[in-house]
Amino acid sequence: MATTEEPMTEPTKGGPVRKRLIGGPGILLVWLYGVMVVGAVSRSAVQISTEFGHAPLAYSLSAVAGVVYGFITYSLVRGGETARRAALACCAGELVGVLVVGTWTLVEPSAFPDSTVWSDYGMGYLFIPVLLPVSAMYWLRKARAPQGDRAQIG
Repeated sequence: MATTEEPMTEPTKGGPVRKRLIGGPGILLVWLYGVMVVGAVSRSAVQISTEFGHAPLAYSLSAVAGVVYGFITYSLVRGGETARRAALACCAGELVGVLVVGTWTLVEPSAFPDSTVWSDYGMGYLFIPVLLPVSAMYWLRKARAPQGDRAQIG
């Protein structure tokens, strides 16, 4: 386990040292995104396989949310500057998705006969879908490699 005095880095096979992103609050983010992956993917898999015709848009959006959560979880665990930037971009896209779908479900509820993970800004998931990307983007911006190290950390 890394202490506060030593950098949180991991050597890669024959490549540059990769900065870990799952230290401190990053561990909580990985755990929460992991829970959201399981929730969104399992929910959408059951709904798509059993009642897709009832609300195809809602169930498809829940599946997309699960894939997005999975990619962010993978990027956080992988670490490195490239993964950090990819996770940051994906979190921004996730936030846009939550805001668009959340607003859409409030303005035009008839478009969603059943709810999605992002419906009503994630109210069915304790608003975690709207709070998680904001928290993750804050953490990922803080975890940015120093200017001089960016060329070395992949």
